[in-house]
Amino acid sequence: MCANDGMLHLKLISKKEVISDDQSTIDQLKGGHIGNMVDGILYLGIEEALYLMDVRNAECTANGKPVAFNDIASAFWKSGKFTSRYFTYKDWRDRGLVIKSPDSSYAEPGRMQVKEYPVSSLKLPDYKLHGVFFKTDLLTIIDDAEHGRDIYDRLWFGQYGSYKAPERGRLNKLDVYETLFLIDHGMLVLDNITVKELERHAAARRRDFPRLYQVYKDWREKGYVIKTGFKFGTHFRVYFPGARPFKSESTGWIHSKHVIHVFPKESKLLISEWARAIRVAHSVRKTFILAVPGDPDERDVGFDYILYHRKGGDAESPDSGPPRFAMLSLSEEEYIGGREFAGALRRARESRLDLLLAIMDRETAVTYYRIRQIRLPHSRQEYYEIDWLQP
Repeated sequence: MCANDGMLHLKLISKKEVISDDQSTIDQLKGGHIGNMVDGILYLGIEEALYLMDVRNAECTANGKPVAFNDIASAFWKSGKFTSRYFTYKDWRDRGLVIKSPDSSYAEPGRMQVKEYPVSSLKLPDYKLHGVFFKTDLLTIIDDAEHGRDIYDRLWFGQYGSYKAPERGRLNKLDVYETLFLIDHGMLVLDNITVKELERHAAARRRDFPRLYQVYKDWREKGYVIKTGFKFGTHFRVYFPGARPFKSESTGWIHSKHVIHVFPKESKLLISEWARAIRVAHSVRKTFILAVPGDPDERDVGFDYILYHRKGGDAESPDSGPPRFAMLSLSEEEYIGGREFAGALRRARESRLDLLLAIMDRETAVTYYRIRQIRLPHSRQEYYEIDWLQP
């Protein structure tokens, strides 16, 4: 059947299946990479069909009777993913870019990029410090002025004197992560409590302390300087190996260029809170690193779409090469679990695609974050850089 009226004609043949057997419609959509042709019939995904109804004024019928957008969409009202999936699909399509379901076949693997970070050995001095731990603030004070100043000057452990004024005072103050690290490496003894008591106090104050320390230790042992990320809404800020806490006459104070936020696999996080931390980091020109520690039993969660992007200003498509991204569609009000997130990352890696987080806000505007894997040599943890992306 061919209507020849210039309108797109679709048919709803089940609650979740839309087709077109209208040759005029098939001809108009040809080359647009929408739907899949099987024996002369165009099979459309639900988001594809609704997009055509929404944006291109397509007519849809069921048993010869007109069907409206909400007649189809209402079948998915209980699904937590429907609106985020549809409006992220729409946004990508509206940009003139190709977006397909993840079960769409493509001829070759994607183009996932892995960034390797440098590491160096950490050489600790051969002496032992004594300190007192204060459980309310999770802080250790060392009043050995000579050695306390030495570990600050050489290795940037603690804060000697005052912040950015080490000459103003004789005390070194270690945070709880620095404290436990130096104890673990035989450099520090606490005079008032045991290691077990310290760990118990820290875990009582924040349940994710063991995972945060796991990440802190991993980077510190590889030569990085790790300090609090409080000012930037993250757990840690990061300085590359060799950084020292001094003001240079030529360049001034050294500034961190990276921050780390720890997202344990057993935890859940509200998307809006997570996005806020990323935005703060980017506003001060810092690379946002996501650490995903935990047991390797990720939940098997797939991504929502595969995406083609641009190359040299031209839109890519299945005709020009492999896809570039795997998209995970989320809404501002949604919680995401660490295991679900790790599962989506694993599936993206298996497809050799960078994961793209598409976050829909309450006005249905979409913000994109690109997630690229980091390789920290000799590490068993998972790390990812997250960058804002403008398609």
